[in-house]
Amino acid sequence: MQPDLEIVEVQGDESFTAWAHGYPYRTVRWHFHPEYEIQLIVETQGVYFVGDHVGHFEPGNLVFMGPDLPHNWISDVPAGQSVERRGIVIQFPAALVRNMAATFPEFRRIEPLLAESASGLLFSAATAAAAKPIMEALLEARGLRRVVLLLSLFELLVASDDRQRLASPAFTPDPKAFMSHAINNVLAHIAANLGDELREPMLAELVGQSPSAFSRSFRKHTGQSFVRYVNRLRIGRACELLANSDKPVLDVCMDVGFNNVSNFNRQFLLHKRMPPTKFRHFHRMQLAASRAANSPP
Repeated sequence: MQPDLEIVEVQGDESFTAWAHGYPYRTVRWHFHPEYEIQLIVETQGVYFVGDHVGHFEPGNLVFMGPDLPHNWISDVPAGQSVERRGIVIQFPAALVRNMAATFPEFRRIEPLLAESASGLLFSAATAAAAKPIMEALLEARGLRRVVLLLSLFELLVASDDRQRLASPAFTPDPKAFMSHAINNVLAHIAANLGDELREPMLAELVGQSPSAFSRSFRKHTGQSFVRYVNRLRIGRACELLANSDKPVLDVCMDVGFNNVSNFNRQFLLHKRMPPTKFRHFHRMQLAASRAANSPP
């Protein structure tokens, strides 16, 4: 079965993303992405898949995966029930570690770890316990504090001699083959053209499907309707523009593909539980507080 492409959104003022999610959740499917990922399970148990590896997980399951390595965690949660926070996820592009190694010779110590992560790496419960407070702190950290915490996490993982490779040496991810899947091409097209008009019939025609077949396939592979998926990405892009520019809300609305500000405000409130102007205000308050906390006395 071909894995689905996950679009990882890294904000323009950040070099990596740190987030948590519950269960069920939209990313809980057989999927891949070109970013590295470190994932820590904090609640539930079940079965997980990394490349051709199949194993059992429980709280304290800490795994580091390289780019394009397919993976999925399926929790033993009864139908109709949900978990608020199942795991913490750190994702970062390969360019981040390449640039850091080129700038800081000391950082090259991480290169063996990165190479091994191509097969997926499972760490011991002791390492996971040491990583947990760092990863939890990353969820709330801002500014330089995020970088300090990420480096601390890298230091911990590099020093660990209890890591275990997961996928077999024979398993080699093939992202070109993965992208041959019609839906993955559609997801890449959406991400590259968020500011343009995106209509379901147009994309159905792009992959040679009827609108009804495309709609069923899209929901099956993403866990969301086409409109909800596109709106989520557009709101994420809008957050980046609101945080990192002085563009008026109307300009942000148009830049990310909404054709009227009323719908934009409604969708923003739905996804972020606050209007765009309040989001920008809170972000600037957080930035000012972070700068004050990190400034010398």
